[in-house]
Amino acid sequence: MALRRLFLHWLFPAAFVLPLWLFVGWIVFSGGSGWGLLWLFVAVPAVFVSELVLALIIRARGSVRENRAVSWRDVAGLSLWHLVIVALGLFDSRVFFPLLVLSIVGALVLFWSSLSQLWNEARGAVTLLHTADGTAYIPAPRERSTPARDAEVIVVPETRRPD
Repeated sequence: MALRRLFLHWLFPAAFVLPLWLFVGWIVFSGGSGWGLLWLFVAVPAVFVSELVLALIIRARGSVRENRAVSWRDVAGLSLWHLVIVALGLFDSRVFFPLLVLSIVGALVLFWSSLSQLWNEARGAVTLLHTADGTAYIPAPRERSTPARDAEVIVVPETRRPD
């Protein structure tokens, strides 16, 4: 549970740290090539926006808010995706393009996985009933089984004291 909570707290800082890592990695490992700079202008905003969107989708789930922890599927997907982004920041020319493709595919898979988890949780929240002709409707909320008690009213009359 601690690892899942750690990942929940890491979601928003990752949106800032990972793009910064790509920038620092370009400076340290790339040597300042022009193609690397062009790639950097595309990658940094893409990683930032995708991290923020994923963080918002993950935090929108009721189970995440209730447990204050992400799911194990989120932990596995996010850890693999973040490792690929960190490896991409090393700018090793031998594995750069496979890692680039893997990071894009990983972002899409995480996005789809997070949306499906959100959809599955939200789908069970509303109960639809159907009439005989197939028309769907949302039933009215049930009344309380125990009637609310009327509050007691105490009246205190005002009396004047003779002076």
